[in-house]
Parts: sequence; C-alpha cells; structure tokens
Amino acid sequence: MSDPVVARIQANPKYRELKSKRNSFGTILLILMLVVYYGYIALIAFNKEFLGTPLGQGVTTIGVPIGFGVIIFTIAITGFYVQRANKEFDRLTAEILAEEVK
Repeated sequence: MSDPVVARIQANPKYRELKSKRNSFGTILLILMLVVYYGYIALIAFNKEFLGTPLGQGVTTIGVPIGFGVIIFTIAITGFYVQRANKEFDRLTAEILAEEVK
C-alpha cells in the first residue's frame, strides 16, 4: 500500500534537501561526540597518570574537570542540534507540508 501523499513528499526536492542536511549535520555531531567521548576513555585507559594529576593542593584531579567538560560538551551539541532543528529543519518541513496541502 503506497500512499500518494507520501510519494509526493518524498519526490519533493525540499524533502531531499531536508533529509540531506539533517543526516549530514547529525553525522558531524555524532563524529564529534564519539571523538570527545572515546578520547576521554582513551585517556583513562592509556594515561592514568595525567588524569590523576592533582589540581592545586586539594584532592581533585585533572580528570574531574575533563570529565565534566565531556558532559558539558554533550549538552552543548544537543542544544546546538535542537536550535538548528527548530529554525532550519522545521522551516523546511513547514514549506514541504504547505506545498503538499495545495
């Protein structure tokens, strides 16, 4: 069962543009996240001495702010994706739907 509306939307050049932009943007953010996360894991695995270096005179080591940075980075790229989705991707979606309702 093929819905003609779905077929028209999939044939729309703006739909292909939306799909392409969303996929490439998501892939870039995925690669960035994997580099940051697995970079941190690699530091844990291969350079424990560096991560165990104390900060100042306290018991906090350099690994704590780096780990916190990984969490902040995750939140930041999520916000970046949501911001772009709300502006560009939602606009393209609305344009596609407006063309197909006519």
